[in-house]
Amino acid sequence: MTAPFTSSATFRQTLASLPTIDRAAYEAASARNSMLTKPPTALGRLEDIALWYAGWRGDARPQIKNPQIVIFAGNHGVCAKGVSAFPPEVTVQMVANFAHGGAAINQLAKAFGARLDVIALDLDRPTADFTESAAMDEADFVAALTAGWNAVDPTADLFVTGEMGIGNTTAAAAIAAALFGGEAGDWTGRGTGVDDAGLKRKTEVVAMGLARHASALGDSLEVLRCLGGRELAAMAGAIAAARAHRIPVILDGFICTAAAATLERAVPGVLDHAVAGHQSAEQAHARLLTALGKAPLLQLGLRLGEGSGAALAIGVLQGAIACHSGMATFAEAGVSEG
Repeated sequence: MTAPFTSSATFRQTLASLPTIDRAAYEAASARNSMLTKPPTALGRLEDIALWYAGWRGDARPQIKNPQIVIFAGNHGVCAKGVSAFPPEVTVQMVANFAHGGAAINQLAKAFGARLDVIALDLDRPTADFTESAAMDEADFVAALTAGWNAVDPTADLFVTGEMGIGNTTAAAAIAAALFGGEAGDWTGRGTGVDDAGLKRKTEVVAMGLARHASALGDSLEVLRCLGGRELAAMAGAIAAARAHRIPVILDGFICTAAAATLERAVPGVLDHAVAGHQSAEQAHARLLTALGKAPLLQLGLRLGEGSGAALAIGVLQGAIACHSGMATFAEAGVSEG
């Protein structure tokens, strides 16, 4: 399905018209869950996410056969302010590593049987430094949203999106602060591992960006355009497209969650088809998940990006669906319900 929008305004309209959960499928899955050979709620959150997944797939006894992971890569003009421990050239180098199968995300995709796509977004043309102007103009912003939307395979039955982009924790921190308030320091972490002086500089840059774009803070999509990056906008477009196709989403870490939050603030409830795969080690991710009401499936101290935490959580969801759809009912097993 080609992206049904041509501007940020029509993207907003698209968000407001996306499908909702299939209540009949959810209720049928809940009825099946109540008859499975286990004590009620014995599988804890696995039961909840199985029902959630069944409702979005419109199938009371679903299977996961075709998960898709898409990594978007972008470069940031704000890197000129010295906000990262690594130079922007690393983005290009890591994209090459993905292509050769050498990154962590390649191994996790293989482990869980997921298709992996990597999409580089104008790496030779970084976004503008958001302390000086909007990171993207309207045309670049819509192009990134569209790239994300079109990257989603309509035949996928589970979707994970991740990112690669030196400087993008700075963009994510600015977005989170713009959406949820507080001081720049509340949302700014060490990212790739900056030292104390680097963290102070990074926090100052986030504050400069918030001041520069104060007039945009009431509009979450404008926040994404002014303070984000191409890969963040593409992730937002992809998450929206997944909902259009009724594909459940596992959110990755701080950067992915910040991008997704712009959608939720634009249209409350638009992330109901998404769960949080993990809580990363980036200091503000927990706060961001709390603001969105998303409890993470895993908490392993990851801070790699690449969609790695969400990819690992594919296994949790696969386990939940295997139990829900594969277990026998008491009647089928000839087991007394007591």
